[in-house]
Amino acid sequence: MIRLYYAAHTCALASHIALEEAGAEYSAVRISFADEEQRKPEYLAINPKGRVPAMVTEQGILTETPATLAFIAQSFPQARLAPLEDPFRFAEVQAFNSYLCSTVHVAHAHRMRGHRWVDDPAAIAAMQRKVPETVGACFELIERKMLRGPWVMGDIYTICDPYLFTLAQWMEKDGVDPSRFPKVSDHRNRMSERAAVRKAIAEELA
Repeated sequence: MIRLYYAAHTCALASHIALEEAGAEYSAVRISFADEEQRKPEYLAINPKGRVPAMVTEQGILTETPATLAFIAQSFPQARLAPLEDPFRFAEVQAFNSYLCSTVHVAHAHRMRGHRWVDDPAAIAAMQRKVPETVGACFELIERKMLRGPWVMGDIYTICDPYLFTLAQWMEKDGVDPSRFPKVSDHRNRMSERAAVRKAIAEELA
């Protein structure tokens, strides 16, 4: 059985949703950031990075959302969460998820975790002021060039969709007005109506 380690209100929600969509047999283990459980030896033995998600599988432990999402799609091909039969289209899925991981999420992290990059309080404050601009620019690109509609990859629902949904939920706190991005907002609204999404969110907030 797969075991997913997550924290509420984090990118781990994307993997949680994907496991539900895949019909996977799994258990979910909550890590409290407020109690700094991610820094405790018990969790660091699972994920030395001290972050979520971490996914324990029969083959070993996976970290990083693009990797866990790809693993879910490939492990449960009957769920058709990625175009596995087409190498190029699957690479497009990976490219989108890599952009969310390496660019969108990093821009968002500048709001709360500037200490990862600098120590100067003034520099951290400057980074925080920049977040609405940088995150907004990311979603502008997604809106205009990357979100094909109605789902990220077009007519088929893929592992890109729970990941985009997860990060799009953070826009307001990042100082970004979702109404600027009607396609992203519509996608977020439709995702919130899916049974798998509702179940994953309910479990994380219980």
